[in-house]
Amino acid sequence: MKSLSSLPIRIFVGLLVGAIIAYVDNFSFQGEVSPIVIVISLLIASISIGIIWKWRALITIALIWLWLPMAHVVKKVLGLPDTLHPNTYTSILLLSVFTLVVSAIGFLIGVSASKIVKGTR
Repeated sequence: MKSLSSLPIRIFVGLLVGAIIAYVDNFSFQGEVSPIVIVISLLIASISIGIIWKWRALITIALIWLWLPMAHVVKKVLGLPDTLHPNTYTSILLLSVFTLVVSAIGFLIGVSASKIVKGTR
């Protein structure tokens, strides 16, 4: 089971899950998916990963989180249409801070839940 906790696996999972959430944010329903769907997706992912890998999951959580703001930065730099309104670097920064907080809260809930469950066995 140790191989499933290796750094390359955690990096791969972070990139994959982050790409899926960013895809849903940017392309589902022509990019008009409700922000609550993205918040719930981030929470579910970060709680789950926090439970599974505990503190070793920090890199995974960071990679998942990074996809969302970077997708909007890339669209802004390339001049592509974006669903973020207003489409400014300030709004991307605010999105980054908000999604970082959501991811961190989910991660901490997951790590805490893991400790609580471990303590009850």
